Parts: sequence; structure tokens; C-alpha cells
Amino acid sequence: MLIGDRKFDTENGVYVMGILNVTPDSFSDGGLWTERDAALRQAGRMAEEGAAIIDIGGESTRPGHTPVSAEDETARVLPIVEAVKRETGLPVSIDTYKAEVARAALEAGADMVNDIWGLRRDGGEMAALIAGTGAACCLMHNRERAEYADFMADMLSDLRETLAIADRAGIARSSIVLDPGIGFGKTYEQNLIAMNRLDELLAFGCPVLLAASRKSVIGLTLDLPADERMEGTIATTVAGVLRGAAFVRVHDVKENLRAARMALAIRREAGLDARL
Repeated sequence: MLIGDRKFDTENGVYVMGILNVTPDSFSDGGLWTERDAALRQAGRMAEEGAAIIDIGGESTRPGHTPVSAEDETARVLPIVEAVKRETGLPVSIDTYKAEVARAALEAGADMVNDIWGLRRDGGEMAALIAGTGAACCLMHNRERAEYADFMADMLSDLRETLAIADRAGIARSSIVLDPGIGFGKTYEQNLIAMNRLDELLAFGCPVLLAASRKSVIGLTLDLPADERMEGTIATTVAGVLRGAAFVRVHDVKENLRAARMALAIRREAGLDARL
């Protein structure tokens, strides 16, 4: 698939999306990269460590977060999007569910929209924007509450609805990445199920991204705070790649990229690709 001017071999490769939160209240790195120079240094560090995409977010979506207006979110991300794109040359993803913010970021040079509501939040405005610009998109599964009759069947049904919205808007399937939404609208056990059965998402014909970095499912399992969850994150990266993930979205790029490449080599040698 193409993201910006870069081609990603999602059938045979694995890529890291580096997280750059320019928010004061993100659960793991809130406040660290809100200043332009600090954000640029972090983006440069992630680029040097092998990130293929930089994902920039201006609103925390952690449990209990304080919502921000589209105007404030745009003001946070726009200078960072412009600077990161200019200085790193990497594809830039804008992490937002607001079409107004996405439009401004795409106009400023972003190449991809990372929508945590999978086009199901605004009555089609985000879908129309993505279709009209030809941008790549990562569409995540989400629900307001972790209430399901049959968790995996319902999650897949929700993703099928997301793809139907994309199809109706005219978004090319070749532009879509799917994300199971670890930590969003799921219980602890459901998060583990989603990771363990990640390969079932491949049936939709889109590459899959796993975004479990430092999340509460790791903290609850290991009884560790957010800043001590690197090893747990690496374990989820390995599990995700073994189950067919083409992208992992992480805070710690170098370590997870090494683990992802090793897992990919094991997957290939074991012949798992043929079964995915």
C-alpha cells in the first residue's frame, strides 16, 4: 500500500508507527512533547531508530480524558505535523476522529488519518474527507461500552460496518489499515482475546495494525506503571506479528522494531504466512 509517497509491502514486511502525543494528559507520555522543539527531537529519534510512520495526536483518548475542541486540537498538532514532515521526510499520520482536524492536518502535509472510531462517529464526514483526498487511513474498532453478545463475532461485525462506510464513501480498500482497538471498549479479557485472534481480521483483505504499547492490559498483567511496560509491549508486538500484523504502533521504536523483525523471520520460517 501507499502512504504518502512511500510503498509499504504489507504482505511480506512489518513496520513501526512511532507515537508522538503532543498532549498534556496522555496516559504514558502526556506533556513530554507539547513544545515544538521537543516534539521534533523525539520524532527525529524515532526516525533514526527505524520508525516508518510518525503518528501525531493532539487529544488524549485515555479513560477519563478531558475532551478538547477541534480548534484547540488543530492548534496543537498543526505546527508539529508541518515540522515533522519537513524535518524527517517520513509519512505522517494524524491521530484524530474529528474531520475538521484531519482536514487541516492533511493540508499541512499529513499522509494518513488514524481514526479511533473507524468512521462511525460523525455521520460520514470523515469518510468523505478521506475519500476526497485519497489519504491512507487506519480504522480502529471501538465501542462506548464493553458490552457484546459474542465478543469476536461482534467486533468483526463492527469492522464490517466500518468497511461498508468506507466503501460507500469511495475509499479504496488498498488505502485502509485495520486496528482491533486494544484498550478501547473492551474488558481486560477481551483485549487478550483480540490480540490472540488478531489473524481473523486479515479475512477483510486489509493489513492490520496492533497498538498495545504501554496500555493497561499490560499494566494489569504485570502490575507495572506505564513507564515500565516496555517488555510487556514487546511481547504484544511479537504476538501480533506472529498473527499477521503488518504494523505496530509503539512508543519505544528501536526495541519493538528489532522484536518485530525477529518475529517476522520466525513467522516466515514456520510457514505461518501461508496459513494467515
